[in-house]
Amino acid sequence: MEDSSKEDYKIHSFDMETQKLLKTALKDPGSVDLEKVSSVIVDQSLKDQMFSKEAGRICFTIVQAESKQNGGSVFRRNLLNRLQQEFKAREETRKRSTQEWVCLVSFICNIFDYLKVNNMPMMALVHPVYDCLFRLAQPDALKNEEEVDCLVLQLHRIGEQLEKMNLQRMDELFCLLRDGFLLQDGLSSLGRLLLLEILEFRAGSWMLSETAQKYYYSEVTD
Repeated sequence: MEDSSKEDYKIHSFDMETQKLLKTALKDPGSVDLEKVSSVIVDQSLKDQMFSKEAGRICFTIVQAESKQNGGSVFRRNLLNRLQQEFKAREETRKRSTQEWVCLVSFICNIFDYLKVNNMPMMALVHPVYDCLFRLAQPDALKNEEEVDCLVLQLHRIGEQLEKMNLQRMDELFCLLRDGFLLQDGLSSLGRLLLLEILEFRAGSWMLSETAQKYYYSEVTD
């Protein structure tokens, strides 16, 4: 029961008609237009950062419900097609709005985290996720706290899974982050702290010691 109340909570920001559409899709996906459902979820994810962080759970529930109901994958196909379009336009999105870009990255990483095939992340999403994280690790992005914060959040959430899928690209990403931390001018003190924390997090096998945790999180809250 707890899960369904969480789902309700996540869709309360929609108008009543859209809430009804999503609630139906979660329980009886065969009875609604799943292309419309995927568009609604992606559109909201690009506008609403809280929703973009949690939308993967809703998508996972609809994918499971559709598969159970009729063995179909219409929703997943439409969702991935729309994600591909947004991914291709990512640089334009970033130029237009940092907030929208950060929401897009959160959403793609969230889908990677939740949508599994035989309990494994979807191979089709591995390189797009890495490409987004590499973009966040470029010098211009590292000067923007919002982008650094997004990068670090995603690596906390999916870094270990992503590393298992492609170790070489993770090594390359962390070379960029290390160089950014050591060599780049113009980083804010918070940006530098976040980079140091994620470098230490991966060095500790995707964990922080209790001491390190106290140090970083007292610094961030101060």
